[in-house]
Amino acid sequence: MRIGLPTAETLQGGSLKALLLTVLLSLFMFQLLRTVGLRAFSMASETYTSGTHSAAFVTCPNDTVARDLARGIVEKKLAACVNIVPAIKSIYEWQGKIEEDNEVLLMIKTRSSKVPALAEYVRSNHPYEVAEVISLPIDQGNPPYLKWIGDIVPE
Repeated sequence: MRIGLPTAETLQGGSLKALLLTVLLSLFMFQLLRTVGLRAFSMASETYTSGTHSAAFVTCPNDTVARDLARGIVEKKLAACVNIVPAIKSIYEWQGKIEEDNEVLLMIKTRSSKVPALAEYVRSNHPYEVAEVISLPIDQGNPPYLKWIGDIVPE
């Protein structure tokens, strides 16, 4: 009795093709499973302290103001990333009247310790008399992304 893979002579044409296809698929699946496993291990092995980072929100009157603020915030390392969300509708009370305006929203990812400096920067560079700067602590998220925020924004 012989143990091992059959030789090409003992295989029919279709069986040889099936064996080669199985071997090739196994090699591709190994690489795919290895990549998925490494990513899962990376996400599971990194730790994050809840509240270390925050998501802050600022409304702007238009895209130009939003871009200028966003660029300044990132350049000054007050945040790692600022998303500009166009075309929001804001309804609010101001000076005793109900107002309705088209605005642009900034979603800002930063360290919680940087929120006071971020708020000061926005107040100093925003055209509104009272600029919105609110933040929420990030409870959890993708550990590599949260690490990236920490790497970009110094203490």
